[in-house]
Amino acid sequence: MTSSPERRIVLTLIAILAIETALVALDAVFPPDLGRAHRSSPVALDRRGAWLRALPVENGRWRIRADLERTDPSFLRRVVRTEDSRFYDHPGVDPVAVVRAVGSAIAHGRVTSGASTLSMQTARLLEPHPRSLFGKLGEMVRAIQIEARYSKHDILALYLTLAPYGGNLEGVRAASLSYFGHEPESLTIGEQALLIALPQAPEGRRPDRRPAAARTARDIVLARMARAGLITSQEAAEAQTERLPLRQPFPSMAWHVAGQLARAAPDRQASVVSTLDAGLQARLEPLAAAYAKAQGAEATASILVVQINGRAVRAAVGSGGLDRPGGWIDMTTALRSPGSSLKPFIYAFAFDDGVAAPDTRIQDVATRFSDYQPENFDRVFHGQVTAREALSYSLNVPAVAMMERIGPASFLARLESADVRLVTPKKGLTDPGLAIALGGEGITLRDLALLYAALGDGGIAKPLAWTEEDAASRRRWPGTRLVRAESAKMVLDILRDAPGPKGRVPAALTRGGPGLAFKTGTSYGFRDAVAAGVVGDYVIICWTGRADGGARGGLTGREAALPMLFDVADMLAAPSSNAPQVRPRGAPQALQKLERPDAGPRMIFPPDKATIQVDGFGPKSRGLALSARGEALTWYVEGAPLDRDPVSGQVIWRPAAAGFYRLKVIDGAGREAVARVRVK
Repeated sequence: MTSSPERRIVLTLIAILAIETALVALDAVFPPDLGRAHRSSPVALDRRGAWLRALPVENGRWRIRADLERTDPSFLRRVVRTEDSRFYDHPGVDPVAVVRAVGSAIAHGRVTSGASTLSMQTARLLEPHPRSLFGKLGEMVRAIQIEARYSKHDILALYLTLAPYGGNLEGVRAASLSYFGHEPESLTIGEQALLIALPQAPEGRRPDRRPAAARTARDIVLARMARAGLITSQEAAEAQTERLPLRQPFPSMAWHVAGQLARAAPDRQASVVSTLDAGLQARLEPLAAAYAKAQGAEATASILVVQINGRAVRAAVGSGGLDRPGGWIDMTTALRSPGSSLKPFIYAFAFDDGVAAPDTRIQDVATRFSDYQPENFDRVFHGQVTAREALSYSLNVPAVAMMERIGPASFLARLESADVRLVTPKKGLTDPGLAIALGGEGITLRDLALLYAALGDGGIAKPLAWTEEDAASRRRWPGTRLVRAESAKMVLDILRDAPGPKGRVPAALTRGGPGLAFKTGTSYGFRDAVAAGVVGDYVIICWTGRADGGARGGLTGREAALPMLFDVADMLAAPSSNAPQVRPRGAPQALQKLERPDAGPRMIFPPDKATIQVDGFGPKSRGLALSARGEALTWYVEGAPLDRDPVSGQVIWRPAAAGFYRLKVIDGAGREAVARVRVK
């Protein structure tokens, strides 16, 4: 039989085990409510850690998760020393502090000091309740439970996340940003003392509403810090002279994208570091607002700037301002017509497939493609041109002819290989077919930026990166080949030669940097004005229009979006590069001979020996707009004169039937030019 001492030891161990089992069971049945710990305001930062935007939690409260790695270490030390000097030694409840508080209460007949630890204060913040003896006992139990679940580091971070600082501010980051205008990475001694004092009476000590009480509380903390040897008496005296702050609104930059990134941040992540550059963003937002305002009360604008290396999005302006109609809509994600801004990829694919080269000659004449007959924007045809000229001057008929050769299905498939999907009209409506060449589809500005970044990266397509972590992975990833590097370079060379806005040259070019390769686009009804460009290591996409997709009067991509593109290019510190190699080019047919000034009129359309397709015959047909260079011109067809259209002022020829015709144009001096054409 077991001896009495041994039996007592066994019974004691059993009792301890039973108590531990009961405590574990009770802890499992009645765990602490950690819901508030998991609900915090997500924060989006720029690439260097500057604040962009945060989102409030329940009841509009700003509860921003503390990030101890980005918090002034001297502040952390002083918080612990002044609030709970034995924080790292006790299990959640400090028995020394409890004994001291009880003794003081007995001696004075009332409570003169508390025994709350930081863990107990955290427990009360997690589960708010009225102050009472039973409430204090509950805090002790919860503090021990919290200590069993979290490290001291995590408990301190939790306290500095939940601590109230007045109004709807919770957490040291929210308080520091609102009161001081900066993150708590570096705090003055006076700022630290105020942040330590506020949680004890957040409403009674608010510096913006009760400055006298706030000053008194701050100075008391400074005195305590001096007595504890945390600061010198001189430092305390200097800190007392610091002015009390007023509350400031939170920064809210890149409103659309920063909000998206903040919402997508993991629950326990204090902040997400984006690829955005706050300095560039701050310059572009008012630029977009100014362009939107200048283009009408209903207009808005959007800008994307992407660094090709890593596909890092350095600026994303979703609208011309939240005060504009539809300003809350992120237009970088909206489906819009690209107009002619996809033409460079038609030519790139054609060059890639060996269908054409930059100096391949193409007929820019009235042409019917099955049931589709495109016109140039100015309704003027230019006869025989090179592919280089056709792209540089955004001629429609050559682009459609090139699309017909490579095939709309092939064009769409190649874009889809880069994860860019154009949205075409729904089934049951007219198949856009060749109209894709002129913007008969929808695309987002983000996908347009992806495609232009591929041109700037030797034909390699990669998704855009919105966080620095994603940008690092993009640099390592080989990407998807969209076109060969030679084809991409040929297209960029052509786009660099395109005529810019009148009197404008990008600043990067004047500094000896690379030229701006750009393309504009205008959708039907002038709904969308787009300008896309590549300069140095950057891609720029600019758009203006109405958020509701409504039509606008006469604002083209060249007039409404291209000047903004040049302004953005001026703001970028584009790295310099070698000038493109100058190569001899074959002259267009119309320029092979230098004509004398007195050589007489020159026929532009129709060119001699051209075959022209029309959509109808007779006086009710659409007809062909004739064009020639010269003064006081008179047109004849088979000897019969043609009159000018009274509305457009153009000479419109409506052939009576298919066949061969002789056209003549005579100028005021009696000189003539003749063209023999066939009409089908």
